[in-house]
Amino acid sequence: MVTPDPFGTEEENMQKLKEELKAWKERVVEAENLKADLLFSNACAEEECANAQEELMKLKGLQENDQKDSIIYRDTLEDQLHQLYRENAELKKDIEKLNKELEELSSVQAQSTQLQKKVAGMKLKFSHMEGMSNCADMDTRCVFDANVKIPFRLNQNQALLTFEDEEVAQRLIKKGKHTVNLDNNKVDVRVLPVPLDMGVKFELHVTVSGRKINVSNIPELPIPEDWMRDKLELNFYKTQKGGGGEIENVTYDNESRRAVITFLRPGASNSFWGSPKYPFSANGSCYTLFVSSHADLRLKNFQTYCGVSKKTILLKGIQEVEEDEESIQDMIEIHFQKPSNGGGEIENIKYVSKGAAYVCFEEDTGDAT
Repeated sequence: MVTPDPFGTEEENMQKLKEELKAWKERVVEAENLKADLLFSNACAEEECANAQEELMKLKGLQENDQKDSIIYRDTLEDQLHQLYRENAELKKDIEKLNKELEELSSVQAQSTQLQKKVAGMKLKFSHMEGMSNCADMDTRCVFDANVKIPFRLNQNQALLTFEDEEVAQRLIKKGKHTVNLDNNKVDVRVLPVPLDMGVKFELHVTVSGRKINVSNIPELPIPEDWMRDKLELNFYKTQKGGGGEIENVTYDNESRRAVITFLRPGASNSFWGSPKYPFSANGSCYTLFVSSHADLRLKNFQTYCGVSKKTILLKGIQEVEEDEESIQDMIEIHFQKPSNGGGEIENIKYVSKGAAYVCFEEDTGDAT
C-alpha cells in the first residue's frame, strides 16, 4: 500500500492513489483468475475423483463377479469331478462284471472245445434204420448212438476199484480210512469218491439223399460260375456216362470247387455208389471228379453229464513196497473183497505205482474200463 506524501501536491497524491488502485485491480484480476483456475482444477479433480470412484466401483463389481464366476466354476469342476468318480466306480463295476462274464465264457468255450475234441474222436455205434415207406426221394435213414467215455487221471501210488454192488463202494467211502496189509506192512489208505469230468451222449441221425450227390475236385477254369454249372449239369445229365438222368438243380461254390447236384429221379444218386471217381470233360481236357453221397447229419437227444461214480472208489496214500505192481494190486484186491473189511466182489481194479495212467468211465454204468 502506498501512503500519500503529506508534503506532495494533491495531484501527485491522486496519481499515486490511481496507480495503487490500478495495481490492486490487477492483483484482484490475478486473484480472480487464480480463483477461476483453482475452481476449474477443483472441478476437474472432483470429476476425476468421481470417475475414479466409478471405476473403482466397476472394478469392485468385476471382482465380485469374478469371485462369483470363480465359485461357480469351482463348484462346477467339483460336480464334474464327483460325476467322474461315480462314472469311474460304475465303469470298474462294469469291468469286473465283464471280466467275470469273460471268465465264464472262456470256461464255456473251453468246455465246448473239450466236447468238440471228444465228439470228433468218438466211435459211433449203429442203432437202427428208420422207416422209408413215406420217403418219396428214396432217402436212406439210419441212427447211430454216441456215448463218450470219460477219462480219469490216476496218479502215482493210487488205485481205482469198481465193485459189482454200489452199496459196497458207498460204504467204504463213508468209512473213509482203511488199514491194508501190503507185504506184511500195514498201510493206512484213504478211500475217496471219484469225481468225473463232463461227458456227452447223443443220437446221430444220418439221411443219405436218394437224389443228391456231392462233387469235389472240380477243376479251376477261367470261365464264369454259371458256365461251370451248365457244364456240370450237361456232364451228369448224360445217362450212359453218369446214370443220373435229368437234373433239377446244380449248386456250385467256386472257392471250394465243390458242387451239389440234385436229380429229378428218386434213387438216382444210388447209381454213383461205389464209384468215387467220375470223368469230366471241359475246354478240350479231361479231368477227374470225386463223387460222394450227400448226407444230412442231425444231432438229437444231446445230453451232457458229470458227477461221481457210484460203484468206483479211489485209494490214495498207498506207500511203495518192494513187491511189484501186480502183487500189490492183488493184495489190495484181496483186502477189499473180504466182507469182514467192508468189501465185496470187485469188477475191475487198476493200480499205478509209477507215473500216471488214464482210466475211462462209461456214463450208463459209471464203471471204470
